[in-house]
Amino acid sequence: MAGNNSNVTHELNYVTTNRFYIEIESAIAASFTECSGLGAQIQKQVIHEGGVNDQQRVYLGHAEFSDVTLKRGVTDHPGFWNWISEVFDENKKISRRNVNILVFNQAGETMMSWTLIGAVPIGWKAPTMTADGNAAAIEELTLTYEGLQIGKEKGGGNKSTRAKSGFFSSK
Repeated sequence: MAGNNSNVTHELNYVTTNRFYIEIESAIAASFTECSGLGAQIQKQVIHEGGVNDQQRVYLGHAEFSDVTLKRGVTDHPGFWNWISEVFDENKKISRRNVNILVFNQAGETMMSWTLIGAVPIGWKAPTMTADGNAAAIEELTLTYEGLQIGKEKGGGNKSTRAKSGFFSSK
């Protein structure tokens, strides 16, 4: 039975090196090696009722989403650069975009997806420039956003779109 692996499916579900892929408008636009800040905090209001000393009432309010920072990125996607450069042009309206942050397994299947709803770039840093260096195109990118969806079924485009992005092999 050593030659029959048809019942083994868990082997394709691991990721050896995490890379976070940024998908905008169904196309992989960039790749980063680090992603931090994904999270939400729900505001709460605590009310203590008179005479009830062993309980409190908690009312939930609005969600506040923390900024996401992506580090050590690579891209040559012109639409991605155009979107980031809108921040620097005071005469141009900054477009908000839904941005998928994706992690894939070795089979090219989406392992996890975070969709930043209404995202806008608010920070960008270039890498340190050295003559003998092998610098990445983006050292750090910070995005703020209006909402968050989490799941495995979102994003990923299709395999032919991903193959054309340059981040995946064309197999």
